[in-house]
Amino acid sequence: MSSTTSAPQHAAPAARPASRDPFFDNAKLILVTLVVVGHAWVLFPEAPSSFPAYTFLYAWHVPAFVIVTGYLSRSFTYSRPHLRKLVTTVVAPYLVFETLLAVFRISIGKESMGSPLYLDPHWPMWYLAVLFLWRLVTPLFKRVPHPMVLAVSVSLLGGLIDSDVLDISRATGLLPFFVLGLTMRREQLDRLAAPRVRTAAAVAFGVAFVAAAFVAQPLSSEWLYWRSSYDAMDVTLWQGMAARAGMLLVAGVLALSALALIPRSDRWFTRLGAASLVVYLCHGFFVKTAQYAGAGGLVESDEITAFVIVTGAAVLLALALAAAPVSRRLNTLVDPISTATADTPGIIEPHHHRVRTERRLALTHRHPTRHS
Repeated sequence: MSSTTSAPQHAAPAARPASRDPFFDNAKLILVTLVVVGHAWVLFPEAPSSFPAYTFLYAWHVPAFVIVTGYLSRSFTYSRPHLRKLVTTVVAPYLVFETLLAVFRISIGKESMGSPLYLDPHWPMWYLAVLFLWRLVTPLFKRVPHPMVLAVSVSLLGGLIDSDVLDISRATGLLPFFVLGLTMRREQLDRLAAPRVRTAAAVAFGVAFVAAAFVAQPLSSEWLYWRSSYDAMDVTLWQGMAARAGMLLVAGVLALSALALIPRSDRWFTRLGAASLVVYLCHGFFVKTAQYAGAGGLVESDEITAFVIVTGAAVLLALALAAAPVSRRLNTLVDPISTATADTPGIIEPHHHRVRTERRLALTHRHPTRHS
């Protein structure tokens, strides 16, 4: 999730840098748009049980985003440049937007903030909080002999944690997806683009969507949020671990299926993916405003029409926030330190998604499995 700008293709200064891999910009734009859509659906109080699409989406879109984040965190070390980047692109925007969201919710929404500011992240600030924790343990997971085994163990035991401090419950629950991205090699990622893999991914998506129609009612949405303890879910340790293991398997398959279906080549929306952090951090104000205005009441008159309208509005909101004229101005808030010091703004990854050499660029044109 990061932010830069875009401009008309005929303008020479705005030509896309050759070092950027379009797949990651495509993935970030598509996935952050789905985040906005998922948050917009919360305007409907009964969405988790009434809309199978909600259960289907929440089963994989955040895990897929976490996998991408993990892959883009592979080069993180405890070096001074990386630690400084962690502060400027994660800690600083977290503090800024935690403050802005708190002021907004109190002054505009007349909400009372019972939880401690900065320690208990405001929706949707949990992602930056857990990203901070994941980045700090990245060098450790790169050194252990079986990182995925450790990550899954931490996730299963994480269900014992009942704490909202920096959303540590989510940090442990979603850790396997971060470590999966962290340990993936580029050739493994490219292999997802093989035609037969994409066919299998499409089938998996279809089966999951149909299954969501049957499990949306009985399945508690808390399992999809990765934040509640087993005790809070009213299950035993073994029941909770078994359920979470099943969720890890299903979410992992669907998240990888999503990455398989994402285009690998430049598209009309590719440049917008560089502004995914702007979209993520700023969309909450608009969703909350709609909530305060009673937009959820639309469902009382025509549930299906309201669902379509809200979904379409969420997509348009994401695209508008990612557009160059908007994201360029909002970047001052999103990356205040780098903007003020004229550093590279808005890059949330310590080592951005770069196609390393001209050899890699050449391979992307010859590789038989790289289709868009």
